[in-house]
Amino acid sequence: MPGMILKEDVEKVRAAADLYDIVSASVSLKPSGTGTFVGLCPFHDEKTGSFNVRPALGVWHCFGCGLGGDVFKFVEEQENIDFREAVELLADKYHIELHYEQNGSKRAEHSGSKRARLLEANEAAQRFFVSQIMTKEALAARKLLGGRIFTQADCERFGCGYAPQGWDNLVRHLASQGFTQQEMLDAGLARQGQRGVYDYFRGRVTWPIRDSTGRTLGFGARKLYEDDQIAAKYINTPDTQLYHKNQVLYGIDLAKQAIVKKRQAVIVEGYTDVMAMHLAGVDTAIATCGTAFGEEHAKIVRRLVADDSMGAIQLVGPRKVDGQPLSSRIVFTFDGDAAGQKAALHAFGLDPAFLSQTFVAVAENNLDPCDLRIEQGDEAVRSLVTNAKPLYDFVIDAAIERFDTSYSTGRLGAVKATAPLIAQIRDRSQVDLYMRQAVRRIGGIDLDMMRREVERCKRQMHVRDEDAYAPKRRFSSPQRDDRTMTSERKRLIERGNAGRQTFYRMDDAVFIAEEQFMAVLIQIPNAINREWFASLTPSSFETPIFRTLFQAVAAAGGLPEVTTPQGLWMHNLTKAGGPMLESAINELAVMPLPLADGSTGGGDVQGGGVQNGMQGPAPATKAELQYASELLARLLDMGLMRRIASARARMSRLPDGEEKIALLGAITTMEASRKNLQNQVHGNTVD
Repeated sequence: MPGMILKEDVEKVRAAADLYDIVSASVSLKPSGTGTFVGLCPFHDEKTGSFNVRPALGVWHCFGCGLGGDVFKFVEEQENIDFREAVELLADKYHIELHYEQNGSKRAEHSGSKRARLLEANEAAQRFFVSQIMTKEALAARKLLGGRIFTQADCERFGCGYAPQGWDNLVRHLASQGFTQQEMLDAGLARQGQRGVYDYFRGRVTWPIRDSTGRTLGFGARKLYEDDQIAAKYINTPDTQLYHKNQVLYGIDLAKQAIVKKRQAVIVEGYTDVMAMHLAGVDTAIATCGTAFGEEHAKIVRRLVADDSMGAIQLVGPRKVDGQPLSSRIVFTFDGDAAGQKAALHAFGLDPAFLSQTFVAVAENNLDPCDLRIEQGDEAVRSLVTNAKPLYDFVIDAAIERFDTSYSTGRLGAVKATAPLIAQIRDRSQVDLYMRQAVRRIGGIDLDMMRREVERCKRQMHVRDEDAYAPKRRFSSPQRDDRTMTSERKRLIERGNAGRQTFYRMDDAVFIAEEQFMAVLIQIPNAINREWFASLTPSSFETPIFRTLFQAVAAAGGLPEVTTPQGLWMHNLTKAGGPMLESAINELAVMPLPLADGSTGGGDVQGGGVQNGMQGPAPATKAELQYASELLARLLDMGLMRRIASARARMSRLPDGEEKIALLGAITTMEASRKNLQNQVHGNTVD
């Protein structure tokens, strides 16, 4: 197999590939404003077009399902292939000859992307661990697994292995197969010590942690010996290019098909619990790996259990599943003790639509699934899922049960304990339901009393109010026209952008200014005044995601050269931003700008063709320069205002003297800078 495609050839393909041409072959696109086209998303069912394509920037984004990216990403998603295959497919389409790294050495025989090498190293490590499980040294590992009534066949099914004691057994084995020490370190399989590179996993039972396609990303390992230098009972692969603990789920490779079929996922706390669940017939069980279940995990599960069968209509809550006795559900097997209830409360921060079908299962005597199977058998494990209780009911009932509600003071205590819990339910459509349910459960109290207490807690806790049943926001750009861009129209577009975006829940003047500036920076960077831009720092941004995005711009080399193609600018910025910023960058790239002449860097349809994102950008128009200057001045002005407010607060605490006079002078200078900024913008003196 040839090595990696040369980078310059990848860029040749990117330059030649016409995003509009490729997308429109399978999606009916309609013009929607300034160089933007809209259609029905090909990757999820919808009735209202939320799929936006911006050919001039070489980017697409769906505001319905959140997918987006460049031309390669579109082909990857459409054809279900990887990046390399997408490049080769487009190269064939545009008749571009590709060149690969030469296979002139032993290393080259395994060459490919760094990611591919790390995957190969993990697979080799997994084979090694499995080969060790039946050795004499691994007796303790076999006893541990056998004590949990797992047979040898069970262990083979789940990939259980043994990392031998010693210093560098795995390191030497991988070296013999052609892997470098750096690759072992990068894969998280080894660590650097004073005496050299040594095995990270030593003297432990191991489990492979795989992605949904079955590729090994890392490992989990359990302590066996008291003299283990690592005190933790369980350890996992540290974060690597492959393995991110917030984005992996043990058992997802085994459970994926069943989760999709049954619209059900069972979240347990350990590797042996996953094994016990599957062996008992609960084939939808998965587990987090050394961290709490969070939003990234929820996204993975949500994609698998999602039901888009009714198109634009939001289906929220437990739903009937054809051929299945249980409704759709996500079941957490928390303990019934204080720690388990705390874990359940942690889930309140997740998406309301996700929580609407979230249940909690607690076994008698707080047994975990593995111990429950040992003591009571497979049927008890299956019943645990069948008898699960809705999350909100579980948490609220647990709070009420702590009080003796036969007394007035007990009832009042129950109200005070449950009101903060109900207040944290962000889905407004469920708040009233649970208030009424809690009032009935407590007894002898007034609904208005509970409502007042919940509203007070909401205000105190600044809980975001949402409606999980409301249709997802759909993106719709204003049609291009020749009307004057009045201040009112400009504000409407800016507020509309703030309301439609999905990457940060905020809608105020500061957020709008920062969002619009970032949209301009991405879409028409040549409109940005370079001298003023140099005055910005990360602290110029109040919104965390824009602060991080500004740092990504710096990592990408700052403002692009005037001749840099738009598509290459997008590619460099997306690469610098990484996967966490990719969606936000895509949204900002297709966001409409309030410009009367409809110009955004030459991305309009011209003579029936569309620029492909790799052409040199058109010069910024007067309207673009003016709008960019207004936004940049607004950011600088807000920064000056924050500094002035801080200086005044400090000055108020100082006694009369030289320091106070100097501070007053600094404030006067900053006030003058503010005035000068405004004069330059309104006087059109910005170049």
